[in-house]
Amino acid sequence: MENPSGTPPNFSWVDVNKVAGLAWPSSPAHYRFLLEKGIKHLVCLCESKPPAYESCPDLKLHHIAMVDFTAPSLSQIQTFISVTEHANAGQAVAVHCKHGLGRTGTMLACYLLKTRKMSGAEAIKTIRALRPGSIETREQERAVLEFQKYLQESCETTVLK
Repeated sequence: MENPSGTPPNFSWVDVNKVAGLAWPSSPAHYRFLLEKGIKHLVCLCESKPPAYESCPDLKLHHIAMVDFTAPSLSQIQTFISVTEHANAGQAVAVHCKHGLGRTGTMLACYLLKTRKMSGAEAIKTIRALRPGSIETREQERAVLEFQKYLQESCETTVLK
């Protein structure tokens, strides 16, 4: 049964009014809900694009195709972070995969690493507390920790220049 409020499944803010996670949006009501919350960018991490997103031209879709239960590559993480950094003021970003847990949780943990300067372990713990069941595989955990290492190395390189 459709949620009468139109709230997409497994929707929650990770950074209020900036970045949210959700499961596969499947109805025009889900897209309307996102727009009502100020979300103008939807990042899809599934192999195929979500249905009916064309019904919502005010929502920009960013497709980063990933196989279920896999971890994102560094370039996929960078693409996601770039979307969050380049969204205009007042334009929030939402990210989803099939259930909003593995791939979505991994990207959200990487977002926290970049924006809150926390460790990979802290970011994983924070996302799992906010979105229970998130970051489902060791490979996904490893991707978060590798992104932490990448950020530290790029920061050290910048300081040395």
